[in-house]
Amino acid sequence: MEYRLAYEILPAVRVSRKADKPWITKLDRNSDLLKASRAKENFEQWKISWQGNKVAWLEQEGQDNEEIIQGILNYIYEGYRLIMLKNAGLLAIGNSFSEVNDALQGHTLSDVRDNKESIVKDKIVVITGAAQGFGKGLAEHFAAEGACVVVADINRETGEKSVNEIIEKTGSEAIVFIPVDVTDSRSVDAMILQTVFAFGGLDLFVSNAGVLKAGGLETLEEDAFDFLTKVNYKGLFLGTKYASRVMKTQHKYRPGYFMDIVQINSKSGLQGSNRNFAYAGSKFGSIGLIQSFALELVTENIKVNAVCPGNFFDGPLWSDPESGLFVQYLKTGKVPGAKSIEDVRKHYEDMVPMRRGCFVEDVYKAVKYLIEQEYETGQALPVTGGQVMLK
Repeated sequence: MEYRLAYEILPAVRVSRKADKPWITKLDRNSDLLKASRAKENFEQWKISWQGNKVAWLEQEGQDNEEIIQGILNYIYEGYRLIMLKNAGLLAIGNSFSEVNDALQGHTLSDVRDNKESIVKDKIVVITGAAQGFGKGLAEHFAAEGACVVVADINRETGEKSVNEIIEKTGSEAIVFIPVDVTDSRSVDAMILQTVFAFGGLDLFVSNAGVLKAGGLETLEEDAFDFLTKVNYKGLFLGTKYASRVMKTQHKYRPGYFMDIVQINSKSGLQGSNRNFAYAGSKFGSIGLIQSFALELVTENIKVNAVCPGNFFDGPLWSDPESGLFVQYLKTGKVPGAKSIEDVRKHYEDMVPMRRGCFVEDVYKAVKYLIEQEYETGQALPVTGGQVMLK
């Protein structure tokens, strides 16, 4: 039943709204609510102590997806914003995540007006590899503009810390951490399922998780090559596979609604990289996936694009004092004559016509462009300060 709810029912409910913007929903499955959902008698007992908005009860056994979806929608159109789904938990529906949280906490639902200032407000966004670097920066920008954000990462401690930092900085309530190993199908499946339970669907999947290990043909080990390929290439495949399932359901029930899958690729996906073939190869291959997925999913209004940033010199990928690229390139002799990390950095800055590295803001603006531009799919958008230009 969890699978049906996540991939076939809740996304359909969300986009069936008769207004311009879909609802935000949350399926609360804490132990008390799950106990209350086991039987109608349990629900009636639980409702005695409930002081908030009226709550409906919905049986699901023996019903197909369409019957369940229609049952939920009937309650919504009757004015219910809380529905106890048998054996599943308490479903809250609202115009925004703050309204959903208010309902679950027993507060009266407010009249929340749509903010037209940002195209990402109330969009449901998953960002993999978002515990640090570009991913964390993107999560912060999306949260600041009112999106519902999932920080997905294999590193739980760093991911949860980043979420707390973003909450403190932006004041957003609509951000959660969900652990994921992008190379494992069961983990990715579970992450998407938890996303739908948290927010109700999915509008934008940002495949940002990536790793890099520099080395030439005689120095790079086979295990390192395989690991790079699994994270950077296979990770995009698995993320797109499971994210698109939710999006396909949303398209079925709202055919005119556009959704996006964006990979944070690299300028190394547009041109070869000396003694960095494993990384460049995984990024070149990913653009092949992007173009192929774009052709497959375009009929369901799912746009698939890549952003190819220049070098993010200030992020951990480059500047980590132990494993960053500045250190790796100095050790491998990739920059002839370089005697220090500063020499390596200056060498790469001088290669950029705009004489600086790429910032998070540059990438965020590119992602927002791809969201807003409905007539664009299968593209690899360079954000490189002029270092790499399309031919």
